[in-house]
Amino acid sequence: MAFFSKLKDKLFKSSSKLDEGLEAIVEDGGEESEAAEAVEPPAEQSAPAPVEAVTAPVVEEPAPQQPSLLGRLTGQSQSRPVVKRVLDDDMLEQLEELLIASDMGVDTALRVTANIAEGRLGRRVSTQEIKDILATEVARIMESVARPMPLYPSKPQVVLVVGVNGSGKTTTIGKLASQFRSAGKSVVIAAGDTFRAAAVEQLQVWGERAGVPVLTAPEGSDPASLAYDAMTKAEAEGADLLMIDTAGRLQNRQDLMEELSKIVRVIRKKNPDAPHNTLLVLDATTGQNAISQVETFQKLADVSGLVMTKLDGTAKGGILVSLADKFGLPIHAIGVGEQIDDLQPFDPEEFAAALIGLEQG
Repeated sequence: MAFFSKLKDKLFKSSSKLDEGLEAIVEDGGEESEAAEAVEPPAEQSAPAPVEAVTAPVVEEPAPQQPSLLGRLTGQSQSRPVVKRVLDDDMLEQLEELLIASDMGVDTALRVTANIAEGRLGRRVSTQEIKDILATEVARIMESVARPMPLYPSKPQVVLVVGVNGSGKTTTIGKLASQFRSAGKSVVIAAGDTFRAAAVEQLQVWGERAGVPVLTAPEGSDPASLAYDAMTKAEAEGADLLMIDTAGRLQNRQDLMEELSKIVRVIRKKNPDAPHNTLLVLDATTGQNAISQVETFQKLADVSGLVMTKLDGTAKGGILVSLADKFGLPIHAIGVGEQIDDLQPFDPEEFAAALIGLEQG
């Protein structure tokens, strides 16, 4: 899949590079063993029936494993030594440090390594094995939160988009609106960041590109009034979705946070069930600061789902695992660039593979 390739190539280009870190951990204190050991069935598959089922195909596949003609003539084998290390407390401590350094957070890192250790302590593992185990554990954590933004029959479905300055809200709204429009939905955008002309202009560009109307108000106007008027217009036009942009809000700016609360109150006067979705857009490069952003916006705007942007920057990626583990909020999409197809539904297995440095297979 093209997006996975982009995710893997760009996502963690400047990150802590978990894959390299895992290799270093295994090599630190590891010993070389024959490559053939890697194909031995794990302990849990050592019961008589499974062993018979597993060993049969291994015996039947000698051809691809045969040494080359030159190797046979010179007595050399193509099998290369594989470094393995005993999974012990020292190795687990190194794994914890690596995961914390990748922005996974202390609590999540401890939980992940504890799960890795369960039933495996004392076993010798290779880099590939520990990568596979870690990727499986990350995907397991992320699986429950990987959900697309729900669509409801009510018209218009009001989608409030919140986040701090520079998180990528405006671009995310434009991409989502364009994608929904391509899927046959009628969309209206309200440029609620009335204090920043550039945000309005950016939305208007996306609106023209997608064929979606963008409602604006004079600079400095009351965003809550614009939201109310936009709901009225969207209702009159029978729009499926109304997406409302908001000004970037910092947690320490009480006045801006109160303004966001006002927008929510005004929307609910018009429709008690609105906003139907409140999307918090997070910048992956902020690392652990994303935790406090989620906590703050949850209190003010009842966040229903997350979108993580800028994973093509200096993001370490583990923050997404930490958020999933701590809050359990749905992650609707992730972004790795500026193009419209650089925002895609969140896939836990793809993400885990890209984070750990695995090929998708």
